[in-house]
Amino acid sequence: MVYGSLDIGGTKIAGALVDEEGGLLARVQRATPARGSAYELMAAVTGILDELAVHSAWSGLSCLGIASAGPVDTAAGTVSPVNIPGWRGFPLVERVRAHPGVPLGVRPVLVGDAVAMTAAEHWLGAARGRDNALCMVVSTGVGGGLVLDGRVHAGRTGNAGHIGHISVDLHGERCVCGAPGCVETMASGTAIAAHARELGWTAPAGTAPDAAAVAAAARTGDARALASFDRAARALAAGIAATAALVELETVVIGGGVAQAGDVLFAPLRRHLADYAVLGFTRDLPVVPAGLALDAGLIGAAAVASAAPGRDSAPVVTAHRP
Repeated sequence: MVYGSLDIGGTKIAGALVDEEGGLLARVQRATPARGSAYELMAAVTGILDELAVHSAWSGLSCLGIASAGPVDTAAGTVSPVNIPGWRGFPLVERVRAHPGVPLGVRPVLVGDAVAMTAAEHWLGAARGRDNALCMVVSTGVGGGLVLDGRVHAGRTGNAGHIGHISVDLHGERCVCGAPGCVETMASGTAIAAHARELGWTAPAGTAPDAAAVAAAARTGDARALASFDRAARALAAGIAATAALVELETVVIGGGVAQAGDVLFAPLRRHLADYAVLGFTRDLPVVPAGLALDAGLIGAAAVASAAPGRDSAPVVTAHRP
């Protein structure tokens, strides 16, 4: 049995064919035309599907999951990603379903990208065996998903756990979502790079001035780069502590491109979390890197699709005991 998946974010659009063990049989990727029109964005998705449809494993396709940057509306099948302005209420499920390569009996299943990452980490990754966890994607934006009482909790519209849009600075700058001082305004890769530049940091010649370059500078001891990551870590810590106080957590898993910075991010994050998570039931909360790295969204979208109501396959999203 083969599961198909798409993972759509502000930086890349990826697609994969996944087997029943969570292994990738095929993977393709394109850059997201994030400032393009709805037509250009959908053309990129269609190109990914075209490439997957010619793979030999496509003939065994039993379901297709779509992980998208949010907000999403899983009931309506529409997406309105904050970082992709060309899509507002865009009928992504309908458009993907209309692709000539998608079998007639396969209805795409939509989920938020961070919820997909959560499903993957709970199935095979760093949250495996945990009944209550927060999983986060820190990349172009900041997203999150929750595992509560052993089940991935997506919420009514598929956006539960969206920690990136918790306000942690009541007088902070307005987020692209419209609210002041969101975690995302300080902790996303975009925000980290922008703040470092505001402090006077410049990328080496020939290097993109992005969060990866800031992380590289931080490893050399650059004070401005370290300050930018420290600010991001403090915002993440505040959001995590607030979430832990609301729902009680056993672990926090962090993935996405910014998490590849390693201790440049995790060391100050754990230090600040000790300042914010001070109640007994929130204290000493483990914060660990994602186990599935950058493919978690693809694996999670496949997992969610395979567990969709009406399918005969086992609900892999909730079968997470070692």
